[in-house]
Amino acid sequence: MKNNRQGNLWLGLGLALAMIVCLASVSPAESVTFDFEQPEPIREQWRQTNWAGQGAFSISDQGRGTGRCLEIQAREGVDSAWHARVPVKAFSTYRLTGWIRTRGVETESGRGALLNLHSREGATRALKGTTDWTKVEMTFETMAEGSVQINCLLGGWGSATGTAWYDDIVLECLSTTPPGPNEAVVDLSTTGEPISKYIYGQFIEHLGRCIYGGIWAEMLEDRKFIFPITTDYKPYRNMNREKQPGEIFFDILVASPWRIVGTGAVVSMVEENDWTRQAVPQVTVKADAAGIEQLDLALIEGKEYVGRVVLAAVEGSGPVEARLIWGDGADERSVVSIPRLSKEFTKYPLQFKAGASTENGRLQIIGSGKGTFQIAAVSLMPADNVEGFRPDVLALLKELDSPIYRWPGGNFVSGYEWRDGIGDPDKRPTRRNPAWTGIEPNDVGIHEFVKFCRLINTEPMIAVNTGFGDAWSAMEEVEYSNGGVDTAMGQWRAENGDAEPFDIEWWCVGNEMFGSWQLGYMSLNHYTIKHNLFAERMWSVDPDLKLVGVGEAGNWSRGMLERCADNMDLLSEHFYVQEDRNSLVGHVNLPVRQIRRIADAHREYRKTIPQLEGKDIRVAMDEWNYWYGPHVYGELGTRYFLKDALGIAAGLHEFYRNSDIYYMANYAQTVNVIGAIKTTKTDAAFATTGQILAMYRKQYGAHPLTVENKGRVLDVAAAWTEDRKTLTLSVVNPLEEAQELKLGFSGGKAPTAGTVHRLSGPEPGAYNEPGKDLVVTIHEEAFTLTGDTLELPPLSASIYRFNVK
Repeated sequence: MKNNRQGNLWLGLGLALAMIVCLASVSPAESVTFDFEQPEPIREQWRQTNWAGQGAFSISDQGRGTGRCLEIQAREGVDSAWHARVPVKAFSTYRLTGWIRTRGVETESGRGALLNLHSREGATRALKGTTDWTKVEMTFETMAEGSVQINCLLGGWGSATGTAWYDDIVLECLSTTPPGPNEAVVDLSTTGEPISKYIYGQFIEHLGRCIYGGIWAEMLEDRKFIFPITTDYKPYRNMNREKQPGEIFFDILVASPWRIVGTGAVVSMVEENDWTRQAVPQVTVKADAAGIEQLDLALIEGKEYVGRVVLAAVEGSGPVEARLIWGDGADERSVVSIPRLSKEFTKYPLQFKAGASTENGRLQIIGSGKGTFQIAAVSLMPADNVEGFRPDVLALLKELDSPIYRWPGGNFVSGYEWRDGIGDPDKRPTRRNPAWTGIEPNDVGIHEFVKFCRLINTEPMIAVNTGFGDAWSAMEEVEYSNGGVDTAMGQWRAENGDAEPFDIEWWCVGNEMFGSWQLGYMSLNHYTIKHNLFAERMWSVDPDLKLVGVGEAGNWSRGMLERCADNMDLLSEHFYVQEDRNSLVGHVNLPVRQIRRIADAHREYRKTIPQLEGKDIRVAMDEWNYWYGPHVYGELGTRYFLKDALGIAAGLHEFYRNSDIYYMANYAQTVNVIGAIKTTKTDAAFATTGQILAMYRKQYGAHPLTVENKGRVLDVAAAWTEDRKTLTLSVVNPLEEAQELKLGFSGGKAPTAGTVHRLSGPEPGAYNEPGKDLVVTIHEEAFTLTGDTLELPPLSASIYRFNVK
């Protein structure tokens, strides 16, 4: 046994040394210097970003000596940076140095002019006022990442004004330490704070194809005619531009998707009508048959479709037909005839059956003879919709089994009027999306969201509008949702179809109000007053609400906790990470670093903020995910790969390790938009990140155990199940080579057998697509621990469920 253990140890050390070679595909230099003497390399390597305000960027000739340097100038408050991504060695200590000169730099809420590493704690000292060239430096340690982003920053965790110059940036590797052998010891005797079920939360926003074109079954766009129908049929941006090889861009609706049919038709928009405050199309048929149609509908042979059309006769209107068309022949259509129209707007039901499958189906609303009629709204859905929702998506959502859904935003909420989303859906106003592209038909409002939550057995979590919204509206939204029928808002809810209160417990007080991208954003000093006012008003209606404040680790979160601790239950934090192209292990480790960074910040707040004494305000990480790559599935509809799923698994491990800090985490977002589920018009499938979330939700334990992980490449976590009858051990292997993990136990008898659930795929860039066979898969099999070693396949996330007597 002794010799075998030594052999395993040497094998582990050899693999660990080999891992260092595998961690980066680009070999980083021992030292990198940026002197900015050549303009073209600067433009290739350095980018500019304004996180707040509008900083002016330039390449200046006022560098140290007579050379060039980088410059940022701001007359109004900015948080701006020149930045470059630089390859680094894993598990190494680095020193970052540079020279900064300032003129008239004043801080509002930021630090000044400085260098830092993006999405990391720590920075050089910041310069303010007017200074000559001054050397600044910092040291830092890498983990598994293969690159870092250097920021030449003006502002920093807030805003600043003035001018700053940056020159002679040097990144130097001081030392490298091997990651250690693949060994882990699980302490079975002591558990940490229980893992909250809300760690598996989800987030859906009115953005791209998350709700409309994803969860909601409506097939028509602009079904209530916010855009005027004209003879110039150009509904989508880029629709007349050919895609270049390899290019991906998504359709953005910028004009009416309805096309005029028939030479004898005149279509105009009528502002004054008896249906809605918005204009409706009026069709005048002068000869034969004429009307409007919508193209590009996906139909399936033999499938039934249902809907409605809201029509009114104006004068002399003849019969109207609704036609679902799947071909060019006269018999390649299904027709609903409406012989006579009322002069009052009336809803007419539609029911069709497709005779063939096509991606180019059409729906026509056609009048015949001579006369004039108006169309207020049209709807078309597959007949198997479940109360308006897609059944294929609902099935996946049930499998995902998230315990809570945050809605309706996100940035969207800061311009959202919740009253637009109640009442007759055909009379609800269509708006331009206030935060993103396209339109908002308001077909999915509070009633539909609550219905959605009940269909998939989850809890609703509503964000209120603290951007352009007001505390009175938030108070009324709470009363509308939770008030009895003896209240004004509760009675209104009952009139709209739900007499019983929704009893919504979780509410987010705003979203990202610290950011200049947010509608109505404001300074911390002003926002803390607004948050407290909102909280007081909302609690005056329902004191049992659980409120989540807006956080952003740094000065903002500290200020919120100092001034609003009595008016919140949790504090929100958000993060998104992109792609580490230099290291697969580094890519998988990106979420881990952010989760740890924010947890460390909140532990420090608990030690240093007097207002937190006796309180347990934990974090709701109610937006977190990878976010990079082309928008394949509509706006922000990025594709997710096997390497992203491994990173989400590693992120979950870090939430478990910090269960005393994190009470909630909402993966952002659920469908299509940086989503766990991807859809086409007729199919839906789990993205790799959805697969891993569903697997952990179903298989992982609830009481975390301490794991001494002697290596730094494999990510290992362990927990008892709720009943303490099963030990769950999860391991992420982010390498393209199989690994062995030497496993030990303390504080109890070592388990030896059980079932393993494993996600894996053929290569880091493997992905799943709706309507096709899965490439990344999950397999379940029985296992018996041989000796003290687990065999881990390449590119895998495994949950071992040990049977314990």
